[in-house]
Order: sequence, then structure tokens, then C-alpha cells
Amino acid sequence: MGEQEVVRLIRDRDSQGMEQLLLHFGPLMRYVIAPILADPRDREECLSEAAMRVWDKIDRFDPEKGSWTGWLTALSRNAALNRARGQAGPAGELTEEVPSQEPGPEEALLRREALEELRRAMRTLPVKDQALLYRKYYYLQSTEQIARELGTTPRAVEGRLYRLKQKLKKQLRR
Repeated sequence: MGEQEVVRLIRDRDSQGMEQLLLHFGPLMRYVIAPILADPRDREECLSEAAMRVWDKIDRFDPEKGSWTGWLTALSRNAALNRARGQAGPAGELTEEVPSQEPGPEEALLRREALEELRRAMRTLPVKDQALLYRKYYYLQSTEQIARELGTTPRAVEGRLYRLKQKLKKQLRR
């Protein structure tokens, strides 16, 4: 069963859609969640949570804006990060003496501009290098896992990452 059929079933609120989602895309979702959450029970709970988010937010998926796997992996990653943040403990109540941790409008604008500049610089890299950076810094995969899956050594992966970061820094300084 393909992604279009799974999406259709979920949009139609057919319970088979959830079963097919977990059958066909559960391994991908687990792959994304695993580096972020260490405890296997947390991983399974997060997988269920991510699947429910897919069910609830399926109307937000637009194939013209991005791929199904991209949307699904981003949703799974965010669910895992939210769960990991929740395990870190509550931030505590804000009082009048404690300034808000939220960025102000100017800082938010500067962050968005810096992020867009980084995205432009990333697009100049070969696809393999982009994928490596995303695996390490977006999906939070360990260097060992990346090396194992690429058939190389962790040291070689670290070296490539270092050179790519230096290249990006040089581009961003222009």
C-alpha cells in the first residue's frame, strides 16, 4: 500500500489508515524517534503519540508543499523532542522577577533571517552533504549510527561534518 492510499484512508477517518500507517511507515517513524529518546517505552509511547498527531493533523499535509515522508519525519521528530523536553522537568512558574525566555520581536526576526541565510547556504552543498548535516543536527542521529549506516568510521563522519561546518561558516561570513 502506498503513501497516497494511507493518506486517503486517514483523511477518510478509516481505522485501516492508522494500521497501514504503522505497518508501512512505523519503521521510519521509529528510526527518527530512536536517537532522541533512549528508553524503549518512551519510544513506543512517542510513536503512538506521533501516529495520533498524524491522524489529527492530516488535513495540514499538502503534497504541493512537501513530501509525505518529509512531513511525517518532521512530525515524528517534533513529537520526540517535545517528549524529551517534558522529561527534563517543568520549567517552573514565571514570576514578576523572572524575565520571559521567549524572544522579542526583533530577536525573532533576526533568528528567522539567520535561519533563511543558513538554508540558502545549505542549498549550495551537494545533496549527500546536506543529508549528512540533517541526519546529525536535525534528526540528532549519533555519529556512530551515521558511520555504521554509511559504511565508514565515526572519525571519517566527524571529519566530514567539521569540513562542512567550516564551509558553511565561510559562506555565512560573506
